[in-house]
Amino acid sequence: MSGGKTIKIGDREVGPGCPVYLIAEIGINHNGDLQIAKKLMDAAFACGWDCVKFQKRVPEICVPEDQKSVIRETPWGTMTYLEYKKRIEFGKEEYDYIDRYCSEKPIQWTASAWDMPSLEFILEYDVPFVKIPSAMLTNDDLVKAVADTGKPVLLSTGMSSMEEIDHAVEILNRGASGGYILMHCNSAYPAPREELNLRMIETLKDRYGCLVGYSGHEFDLEPSVTAALLGAVVIERHVTLDHDMWGTDQAASLQPHGMFFLGRRITSALETLGDGCKRVIGEELSVRKKLRSV
Repeated sequence: MSGGKTIKIGDREVGPGCPVYLIAEIGINHNGDLQIAKKLMDAAFACGWDCVKFQKRVPEICVPEDQKSVIRETPWGTMTYLEYKKRIEFGKEEYDYIDRYCSEKPIQWTASAWDMPSLEFILEYDVPFVKIPSAMLTNDDLVKAVADTGKPVLLSTGMSSMEEIDHAVEILNRGASGGYILMHCNSAYPAPREELNLRMIETLKDRYGCLVGYSGHEFDLEPSVTAALLGAVVIERHVTLDHDMWGTDQAASLQPHGMFFLGRRITSALETLGDGCKRVIGEELSVRKKLRSV
C-alpha cells in the first residue's frame, strides 16, 4: 500500500506536498502517424508537463469478437474495426523513435498496457511507471503482472464498482512494491460535468490510504484544477493537435494552449491553499497597525 506517502516516478517525487505530476495522454490521437506524435511530445515538453503516455495493445486480443468485423469508414478508406485498430498501432520501430526522442528532450514517456504481450513489450524500455487502463481493472492476471514488475503502477478506475476496485487494490497491496496510485476517472468521452463525481478522489484516499490521481475526459480545464485542489497528485489529460482531427478521443482532449493553461492554473490554485495555520503576514502587518486602535 502506498499509504499516502510519496513515491518515486522516474526522477520525480510524487505525492502530498509535491508539484502535481502532469501526464499528456497522447493515446491513439496520433492516428498512427509518428509526426503527429512528435508534435504532441514537443507540445508536452514546451508546456512543462512531466510525461507523455501512449496506449499499447494487440488488437487481435483486445478487440471484442463481435466488433472485429464491423465495417468502419476511416480516413484511410473502408475497413473492419480490427483492421483500423491495426492501422493506428505503433510497433517497435515507432517506440524506438519515441524512446530516443523523449530521452533527448528530455521528457518521460510510458504506455498503458492492454494485454500481457503489450506489457512485455513496454517493459523492454525503461519506462518510469506502467498504467493499467480502466477497461483492464478486472483483468486479474494483467493487474498482478503489472504489480509484479516492481515499477510504480497507475490504475484507472473508470466504469468500475467499489467491489471491483476493492479486489484490484487487494492484488496491488500484495505485489506492487513500487507503489501505486489510483486514478479516479469517468470513462465517458467526453464526460459530462455533472457526472464527474470528483469527491471520489477523497473517497478513494480515505478507503485505501493510498495516493490518488485524476484522469479527466471532460471538455474544459476547471474540473482538473478542482481535482488537484481535492488532493489528486497526478493529473492525466488526453491531448491533441486539433479537436477536429479524426478519432473518438479528439473532442475530449486538450490542445497545446489548453495544456499550457491547465498547468498554470493548477500551480496557481495550489499556491492559494497555504498551510492552514493562521498568522498575520505580509502587508497585513502595516494594515493592522493603521486600523487597529485597541
